[in-house]
Amino acid sequence: MNLPSPAIVAQSAVRRLPRPLLLAFCIVWVLAGFVGRGPWKNADISAFGYMLELAHGHTAWLDPKLGGFGPETDGLLPYWLGAWALKLAPSWVAPDFAARVPFGFLLAMTLAATWYAIYALARNPRAQPVAFAFGGEALPKDYGRAIADGGLLALMACLGLAQLAHEGTAYLTQLAFSTLTFLALAGAPWRPLLTATFLAAGLAGLVLSGAPALAVMFGGGGTLLALFESRSAKPGDPLAISADEATLMRRNALVTGSITLMAAALAWVLDLWEWRLVPYEAGSWRSMARLLLWFTWPCWPLALLTLWRWRRQWLGTTLHRHLLLPIGFAAITIAATVSTQPADRALLLGLPAMAALAVFSLPTLSRGVAALIDWFTLLFFTGGAIVIWVIYIAMQTGWPRQPAANVLKLAPGFVSTFSPTALLLAVVATVAWGALVVWRAGRQRHALWKSVVLPAGGAGLGWLLLMTLWLPLLDYARSFAPQVERVVAITGTQDCVEFQGFSRAQIAAFQYHGTLRMLPMYTVTPHCRWALVDVDGPEPTPAQRKSMIDAGWSPVALVARPADRKDTVGLYRRTAAR
Repeated sequence: MNLPSPAIVAQSAVRRLPRPLLLAFCIVWVLAGFVGRGPWKNADISAFGYMLELAHGHTAWLDPKLGGFGPETDGLLPYWLGAWALKLAPSWVAPDFAARVPFGFLLAMTLAATWYAIYALARNPRAQPVAFAFGGEALPKDYGRAIADGGLLALMACLGLAQLAHEGTAYLTQLAFSTLTFLALAGAPWRPLLTATFLAAGLAGLVLSGAPALAVMFGGGGTLLALFESRSAKPGDPLAISADEATLMRRNALVTGSITLMAAALAWVLDLWEWRLVPYEAGSWRSMARLLLWFTWPCWPLALLTLWRWRRQWLGTTLHRHLLLPIGFAAITIAATVSTQPADRALLLGLPAMAALAVFSLPTLSRGVAALIDWFTLLFFTGGAIVIWVIYIAMQTGWPRQPAANVLKLAPGFVSTFSPTALLLAVVATVAWGALVVWRAGRQRHALWKSVVLPAGGAGLGWLLLMTLWLPLLDYARSFAPQVERVVAITGTQDCVEFQGFSRAQIAAFQYHGTLRMLPMYTVTPHCRWALVDVDGPEPTPAQRKSMIDAGWSPVALVARPADRKDTVGLYRRTAAR
C-alpha cells in the first residue's frame, strides 16, 4: 500500500510543549556563553578588536584596520553592529559584553526563525500525516506546532552549535540571516509579501556579512524550487496545487529571482566577490567526516532516516517543499564546508536546515529507535555532567587528586575561584536534568517531540555547566589575558609596542587586555621602546633572534600562553637606533 505520507500521527501525539518551559530554556541557552566571560581566541577576540577600533574612531568605518590588517571576512555588518553597541553602552558595562549584546539578539532571531520556518514547512499539505478513515488524525495547525517544537529542540541539541553561536563574529551574523532566508523561502507559498521582506533582509544581511555566494545560491535555489513547483500540478492528484496556487508560485519565483539579483548586484557594488575555494588535500576526508559526525549530532542520523522514510516523496515527480528546501540548504552548506575554510563555520549555517530535515523523521520513529536515542542520550550527557562536576570539585578542594593535577598540568598557574551564583545555577540545571529524565519517562510518552527532548536538554545541561562551573578555567585557557598580563608586568603601561608576526587576534588581545598601542615593526615613528615577536614554537629560531639583535633589539623574556606553550611571544627592549 502506497501512502501519500509515511507520517501516521494521531491528535493525541501533537500535544503542546509547555510554552513557559520552552521559552525559559531558550533564554537560558542564549544567555549562557554571552554573559560573564571574556573574549576568547581566535575569531572572537579578533572581531572584537575591529569593533573597538571602530567605536574609538581609530579606523575608517568603510575600511577598518587592526594593526594595519583588514578583517578576514569582507562583510562589515558584524563589526558595525558591535561598534554601535559599544558606542551606545553605558560606561559601567564591560566593553566585551556590550559588543556581544546584538549577537545575542541575532542568536535569539535564529531560534525564532527556525521555529517559524519548520512550522511553515509542516503546514504544507504534502507534509501532513495520513488521514484516518474515521478521523482522529493530527490537525494541521497542531501538527505543525509539534513539528516546529521538535525542530527547535533538534537544533539546540546540535553539539557544534553552542560555542560558535555564542561568539560575536561574522559567522553568527551569517547564521542568523541564512536562517531568516530559510524562513522566507519556507513561508513563500503562504505569505508572499511578508516573506519577500524577510528574503530581502536575509540575502542583504548575508551579503553584508561576507557571504555573497551563499546568498546567491540560497536565493537561486529558492527561485528554481518555486518555478518547478508551479509546474508540478497533475490532474487527479489530491495534493496537486491549483491553478491559482501555480500562478502564485510563478510570482514567487519572479520575486525571489529579482531579490537574488539585487543581492548579487549589492555584492558587486561593494566589491565583496572573492574566490575563496581551497584545494582538496588527500586524507582530509577523514577529518571532514569526523566534523560532520560530531558537529551535526544528533541531527544527521535523524536526517538520514527522514531521507529513507520519505524517499518516495522526495525522489518522486511531485515536489515536496518541506523536504527539498532543507535538502537544498543542507547540500549547499556541506559543499561550502568541503570547499572553504574554516570548515566548521561554514557548516554552522546548515544546522537549521538539518534540524528541519531531521524533525520529519519523528512521526516515523519506531519505539525501538526512540528508546535507543533516549538511552544513549541519558548515558552520554549524564556521564558528561558527572565528569564536569568531579573536575569542578577537584578544582575547588584538591580532591580527587588526579583531576586536580590534570587541571594544573593543562593550565599551569590557574587559580580556581568560587562563585555562589555559578554554583547555584549549576545545581538548578542538574536538578532540572533529573526532573526532565523522570518527566520524559513517566509522562508525554506519545508526544511527537519526545525523542528530541533529552538530546536538547542534555546539550543545554552540558553547555550551562561549562559556562558556570568551568567558566574561570575556560577563560584562563582560551583567552590571551594571562599572557598579556605577564607581558605588561614587565613592560608596564607603554605608549606603544611594536609587533612582528602577530595575528589579528593577538593584536586585539594586547590592545584590549594590556591597553597597549600595537604598531607594525619598522613602520612607526617615533620608535617604541618595546617589541613583541610571535615565536613559531616554544623557542625562537637562531635566525629570528639574530635578526632582532642586529636590528637593535635586546631579548628580555619569552612569554607563553599558559594553556599552550606554542603560543609564545618574544619580548625585546630597544638598545640602539635603526
